[in-house]
Amino acid sequence: MTDESGRKARQPRQRKQMLLRLDPAVHDALARWADDELRSANAQIEFLLRKALADAGRLPGAARPIPRRGRPPRRPAEGTEGAGPTEGPQGTGREPNRP
Repeated sequence: MTDESGRKARQPRQRKQMLLRLDPAVHDALARWADDELRSANAQIEFLLRKALADAGRLPGAARPIPRRGRPPRRPAEGTEGAGPTEGPQGTGREPNRP
């Protein structure tokens, strides 16, 4: 694949797949922990592996951050750049304004 200038277009790296065999009790504990932190079991395993690598000083500098899942962050409306979010729940659209 090439772009208009004839250079090779940069393709995103594929994530590696692997089979992991776990003791059922370990899997159940991992699944409960992942559920508590609103992650999938797979995302929890990757999170823990990355943390262990970083703690041991072995996380490669070329490792990309874990992709964020879910709804993308809200972009500020035009003309409101530089205006930070309001303090507290007011202005978030989650609760009605109270006197």
